[in-house]
Amino acid sequence: MADGKFATSISCMDGRIQFPIGNWIKENHSVDYVDTITEPGVEKLIVNNSGLDSIKAKIGISINAHKSSLIVVSAHYDCAGNPVSDEEHILQVKESVKIIDSWNLGVKVIGVWVDNSWNVNLL
Repeated sequence: MADGKFATSISCMDGRIQFPIGNWIKENHSVDYVDTITEPGVEKLIVNNSGLDSIKAKIGISINAHKSSLIVVSAHYDCAGNPVSDEEHILQVKESVKIIDSWNLGVKVIGVWVDNSWNVNLL
């Protein structure tokens, strides 16, 4: 078993958002480590039911091996993997949270938006 408290970030692979999201999760949810699951435009994949087996398996490792008690789904400004409006990203994140929450994993699931100043905003 891992030492320290974990959370799980499900985010786009874009390197620009990794530090802002990781830092925000640590600061706002009192965790030591953030397991990171990334795919380009991940919120679109979840909503479209694409690649969910892989995402579910990775979440399972984070919860079972690291005892993660929080999943944070995010999207961000200027996403090459899902080039839609900010409003569409936000709707997809909110829907992704509902989908993951419906899996009854026994953990808290929240969504965030990373804006054009790289600030993390709770949805």
